[in-house]
Amino acid sequence: MSRWVLALAIMLVYLGIAFLFGVLAGRGRSAWSVSEFAVANRELGLLLMWFLMGGTVFSAFAFLGGPGWAYSRGAASFYILAYSALGMLPWYLIGPKAARLGRQRGYFTMGDFLRDRYGSTLLGVIVGLVAVLAFIQYLTLQIKGMAYVFEVLTEGHIPFWAGALLAYGIVVAYVSTSGVRGAAWSDVFQGLLMLLVAWGMGLYLVFSLHGGPGPMFQAIDAARPGFLRLGGPGSTMSPMAYSTAILVSVLGFIMWPHLFMKSFTTSEQRIKQTVLAYPLFAIFLVPVLFIGFAGVLNVPADALENPDQVLPYMLTNLLPVSGWLFGLIGAGTLAAAMSSADAITHGAAVELTRDVILPLAPALTEREQVWIMRAAVVVIGAAAYWLAIFGAAGLVQLLLGAYGSIVQFAPLIYGGLYWPRATRAGALSGLVAGVLVNSYFQLVQPVTPLDINPGILGLLANVALFVAVSWVTRPASTEVGEAFLQA
Repeated sequence: MSRWVLALAIMLVYLGIAFLFGVLAGRGRSAWSVSEFAVANRELGLLLMWFLMGGTVFSAFAFLGGPGWAYSRGAASFYILAYSALGMLPWYLIGPKAARLGRQRGYFTMGDFLRDRYGSTLLGVIVGLVAVLAFIQYLTLQIKGMAYVFEVLTEGHIPFWAGALLAYGIVVAYVSTSGVRGAAWSDVFQGLLMLLVAWGMGLYLVFSLHGGPGPMFQAIDAARPGFLRLGGPGSTMSPMAYSTAILVSVLGFIMWPHLFMKSFTTSEQRIKQTVLAYPLFAIFLVPVLFIGFAGVLNVPADALENPDQVLPYMLTNLLPVSGWLFGLIGAGTLAAAMSSADAITHGAAVELTRDVILPLAPALTEREQVWIMRAAVVVIGAAAYWLAIFGAAGLVQLLLGAYGSIVQFAPLIYGGLYWPRATRAGALSGLVAGVLVNSYFQLVQPVTPLDINPGILGLLANVALFVAVSWVTRPASTEVGEAFLQA
């Protein structure tokens, strides 16, 4: 049997198991309950939360974009380790408070929370639209990762478009069927697989090509001085760009609506336990970066169309890899992409329904809302699929670009929880200013002052307007502000 045929067979078996986990998770549950579809009736336990949050965070960028940055950008790739270690910590502070408010006031989404806190339907709609647009960008990253895996590990027999359609079609099927519970149970299987594959593959490549991590880094430093340092000759990223990339990622981490809304899926105690246990999952990124560094001296730059392809290139050209190993690596990489794609797709569908459509059609029944959520899974997935096939941005660039918009929610969330004086006008003006400034520096003027990340520039404008306008305008309800402060 040809190597690519065996690899394809193993990946198809993996897809079948993931599909079964996702679909069967919803059996015996209320099929038309918004609470069940959106937040699993607020009853997810520690194991499901740990895998759901970990699988959601470690996505296609980890197996493909992470090694791609280590291979092409050197020390700049360590920003991924830094923000992964720090990004979940704010949830320990705001998560339990959001969970209490969600249970008391019936929240399912970030838009529900902000609309109630600031007394503004318009704010909820804007947040929903910004979130869905960022979700599509983030989801595109996952679909690109799935497509790379199929195209390369089947030696081109499964083209880019077909691999993306096959893998993402499975995600759409179980998310539309079982909601967040299906994503959570599927992520348990996917998380175990990608952890096993990451460590096995990372150590295998490093020891096969270099004899271990120490000799590898010594050889890279000797051949490419400065590549493993920030700033100075040979560096690929300035200290300011590196620091602000970490900052925008840490501040924006739990501001992703599909992550923030997990505050409404469980208890305050489970949130704190998940945050404390989460670093164990983050260790998974260490061998992932090893993969990229292993290729620095072994993979010619002109051999790749995109640095994100460094892992598939090494597997197909540098080492004698059997079809069985090919298939397992492909399944592990698919697991990383799909474990994020399911939560993102679910979050986008719920946000679009609750925060954009429901305010415009408040008479919708619960059954109609669930129908719309399921249809939105397909529509949003189709938009992201189109962007993945025809867009050109790399995986990490897509991730950082999306963070620049998402981090603009931070002043609204923290102000809503801890500053009773925060007003609707301040929230709206700050959010719009932040998104516009970030978009300008991402799309129009790529060179930023002092090499600061565009998202941070947007956040500075956001906070300034949020505070200034809130001081000169009156809160919609001082009682609501005090209630949120005391929750």
